[in-house]
Amino acid sequence: MKNREVVKLLQEIGQLLELKGENPFRVRSYEKAAQNIASLTEPIEKLVSNDRLETIPGVGEGIAKKIKEYLETGKLKYFEELKKVFPEGLLEIMSVPGVGPKTAKALYEELKIKSLTQLEKAAKEHHLSELRRLGEKTEENILRGIQMMRKGGERILLSAALFLAKPIIEELQKSPGVKDINLAGSIRRKKETIKDIDILCTAKKSGVVMNKFVNLPQVKEILAQGETKSSIILDEGIQVDLRVIKPESYGAALMYFTGSKDHNIALRELGRKKRYKINEYGLFKLGKRLGRVSTRGKGTVSTRPVREIRVAGRSEEEVYKKLGLQYIPPEIREASGEIEMASRNRIPRLITENDIKGDLHVHSRYSDGAGKLSEIAEKAKSMGLEWVGICDHSQSLRVAGGLRPDVVYEKMEEIKEFNKKSKNFKVLCGTEVDILSDGSLDYDDDLLSQLDLVIAAIHTGFKQSEEQLTERIISAMGNKYVHMIAHPQGRLLGKREPYALNMEKVLNTAQKTRTFLEINAYPERLDLYDIYCRKAKEKSIFMGIGTDAHTLNQIENLYLGVGVARRGWLERRNVLNTFSYDGLVRTLGRKKCALN
Repeated sequence: MKNREVVKLLQEIGQLLELKGENPFRVRSYEKAAQNIASLTEPIEKLVSNDRLETIPGVGEGIAKKIKEYLETGKLKYFEELKKVFPEGLLEIMSVPGVGPKTAKALYEELKIKSLTQLEKAAKEHHLSELRRLGEKTEENILRGIQMMRKGGERILLSAALFLAKPIIEELQKSPGVKDINLAGSIRRKKETIKDIDILCTAKKSGVVMNKFVNLPQVKEILAQGETKSSIILDEGIQVDLRVIKPESYGAALMYFTGSKDHNIALRELGRKKRYKINEYGLFKLGKRLGRVSTRGKGTVSTRPVREIRVAGRSEEEVYKKLGLQYIPPEIREASGEIEMASRNRIPRLITENDIKGDLHVHSRYSDGAGKLSEIAEKAKSMGLEWVGICDHSQSLRVAGGLRPDVVYEKMEEIKEFNKKSKNFKVLCGTEVDILSDGSLDYDDDLLSQLDLVIAAIHTGFKQSEEQLTERIISAMGNKYVHMIAHPQGRLLGKREPYALNMEKVLNTAQKTRTFLEINAYPERLDLYDIYCRKAKEKSIFMGIGTDAHTLNQIENLYLGVGVARRGWLERRNVLNTFSYDGLVRTLGRKKCALN
């Protein structure tokens, strides 16, 4: 599977074209193609073999031809020629968060910086401030960005890890004798980024499974091969570990290797108090020491170990039950109070994918999305959804095709006509309206009042102070027509840290104004943090999951938002996406009434 390689290739072509000063629309075409390929749910090689490359939004004949050449030969002549124009190190420099093509070009032309090492050295020695546009704050941000990039380079997005893991598990399930099989580690706990992939299974003949595992077509390198554990490196550079477990120990091993480390330590401490020993082989009751006690000098030493009787281990449920605990879902095993709550039978029924009835945040062709309204509705219906919110960008965000007010009214009419004809599926006419630098909104209240769903978001001015950014969001919440704040912290995993916000003020204001907060399910965002989801729940603030989808298949990312919600201890009643269309419309109308 070469999806990630192709994405990187197209992104770098776009960066090099921007360095050359090419037409922005041409640059954007490569960026858009890369973005849409990144969200594919199948290997790009499959689309090539089925002649379906050009069905990917943004991939026209020219880009499709380049992708085919790269997949067939491992190289792209066009890209190799582009790279000769500038030092190769500039691509690495542009991968630093906050350093775009313009800055990289200025660094090279004015300071002769052409490698990451030179950039780091210049920033530490304060030479970057010699450029007119850069100052001490920029130097700090660049150094932080370099550190962030190096750290992020060791991990991949949860969505990418799941994409790589799925075909491996599907293939291993075909092996004779394989019964139980599951992911473990941080990928099972739905952490935002993953270092490696852990898989556990039971099998009658472990050698057969291991042989199949190490000979998968996507294996780049075999690190180890044994009867109970093998490790491989995939073409994408990610390590995958497979363990074959005995059936009687499968639950205990799954619990142990799922973690988290702190959760396991807390369980072992609880077990110790109850005279249990817990490890990956099972839960053992500790009895009296076996054999006689011999005397050596002043002390006494047992000649035999303590009797250990296995009392659980086949399933996680039986291990937790023997410890006197309610079953704890993997997503909340972070030593954040879950064991105490489980001991009191107070673990809530967390939201599931089956609870979801709609998507609150999808972009259409009206702005920078790839789908028509009817196509989006059809895709959502095929997923079993009952409604979808079409929230295109507002007018000031021109780079994303932001809508002029007259176009918003056109969209309103189209949606009204659609809803008249559609009985079992409804579309909400919404907007992702920009919160401008002074806290005002990109549309006037007259327009906002006529929309079904208003999501406000910050897309510019990320480097403002904490006070300014917080006040912008608080100001937007004070508008009675704003229902929800999109991607509240503005982070891009591995690329951009959250902007500075006083989250206590944001949460308090959301509670006071009855403003909802988004869980943005776009793979690079997964914003809001799970910890703030839990705090929002404590303040009875509704959360809404939005995929921020720009292509039809990105709507499938709803499951990532559900993962964040589960990590935030959210229940069905806490999340707007579980509401029926009529229930959602009633809830959206309550804010206007409350602030009138």
